[in-house]
Amino acid sequence: MPAATLNRRAVTAQLLRKRDNALVVTGLGSTTYDACAAGDHPLTFPLLGAMGSAVMIGLGLAKARPDRRVLVITGDGEMLMGLGSLATAGVSRPQNLAVVVIDNGLYAETGMQRAHTGHGVDLATIAKGACFASAAVIWTQPELDALEDRIYSVAGPVFATIKVTAEPTPIALPPSLDGTYLRTRFRDALLGPGAPD
Repeated sequence: MPAATLNRRAVTAQLLRKRDNALVVTGLGSTTYDACAAGDHPLTFPLLGAMGSAVMIGLGLAKARPDRRVLVITGDGEMLMGLGSLATAGVSRPQNLAVVVIDNGLYAETGMQRAHTGHGVDLATIAKGACFASAAVIWTQPELDALEDRIYSVAGPVFATIKVTAEPTPIALPPSLDGTYLRTRFRDALLGPGAPD
């Protein structure tokens, strides 16, 4: 297995630079911080405390809005906690859903303990077995460059694990930590102000 060389924060910034009007769900912790560091966006829904839920929220959005691309960016620890969601998303076959796992092989939010992916668990193989249309493991910049366009254009569900280094990065937070505010902001950006609940 090669050593990871990609920087987590740079990877997330690259994945979001061509997002256009895509709906983005970020998982608990580092992936939310990285998306916030790339630039606040009202069509990004950050999960601040719902570990294991990112793919299911993304799936719900993809099914409710088949006219919009949905990108889930989450970490390996969060994905491992919600592993069953890959099967649900895979058999649902939403063509507009892409799931990207930023994988440093560690549980960063709880003290940098080695995660299952750090012991060899292959999330891309699991996603492929769960009926995802495509699944890949990304190690290099050229592979990341190719993925950047695929996540917004290829019929899904699309899955990729991106192997990143484990260096710490500063925390960047959304404009509020109030879940009701973030939900309302996202809903208003998607449906228009005053949309019914």
